[in-house]
Amino acid sequence: MPLRPLIGAHVPVAGGLLRGVEYADRVGAEVIQIFAANARRWGWQDPDPVQDVAFQAGTADRGVPVFVHASYLINVGSADPAIRRRSLAALTHAVDRAADLGARGVVVHTGSAVGAARNGRRGCLVSGPISTRLRDLLLPVLDRGGALGLRLLVEPTAGGGTSLASRVEHLGPYFDALDRHPALGVCLDTCHLWAAGHDLAADGGLAATLDALVEAVGPDRVGLVHANGSRDGLGSGRDRHESLAAGMLDTSAFRQLLANDALREVPVVVETATEGHRADIALLKGLRDGLAG
Repeated sequence: MPLRPLIGAHVPVAGGLLRGVEYADRVGAEVIQIFAANARRWGWQDPDPVQDVAFQAGTADRGVPVFVHASYLINVGSADPAIRRRSLAALTHAVDRAADLGARGVVVHTGSAVGAARNGRRGCLVSGPISTRLRDLLLPVLDRGGALGLRLLVEPTAGGGTSLASRVEHLGPYFDALDRHPALGVCLDTCHLWAAGHDLAADGGLAATLDALVEAVGPDRVGLVHANGSRDGLGSGRDRHESLAAGMLDTSAFRQLLANDALREVPVVVETATEGHRADIALLKGLRDGLAG
């Protein structure tokens, strides 16, 4: 097992899955995340079995773990039954494709509920219609993913609007609503955490955030980290990624991330602009390798 996290990127696969493997080679990615379908449209194309086999062989030969990011359109807290039906279909498809491709897990945003957040996240998640929506939609997916050896990694959002979970403590009632299912995990995004008010750049800020997360959901729930800079300030509620060497989130946050023993085996991917992936991966590797020196 690696002494420190594998580092990689969300890679483009337009034109075929093998493009993602080739791209990983170019930017030096040790782990990759992909979309299994168009992230901003409902529906998907039939898979190409030849590409699937070649993709699995290519990532296995390189020892590169794979994660699938589900569609941005999925909203597990929606009050609209049609959106929930489409969300269930899209998330089930993502889980099935992840299994087809030998991925470790599927990332999905925690969702939002218009008009519900004013009543407090704990009340609307632990009881009431939002709790029911979560259970009806996510428990079957969690059972399916668990049977396939996959984790469903819920990703707290930046905190704008009526997010169901943005700060890590919001994940406690979220997990309670889902019976703390064993296949349920967390994907942490540094830009989102910063935007939600977690001061990751402060001395000990990352450790304090992880302590709060463990208190909310228990240990060993983090399955993936998105390392992203932020164009906006602490607590902005805005999800605008920036390269790691620029923006408002100091690189000390990423040094703390890579030094934290609780995350030493949790892969890290960047979701910054593709033209900066090589530099962002190199920066993280430099920080990681400096810690090992």
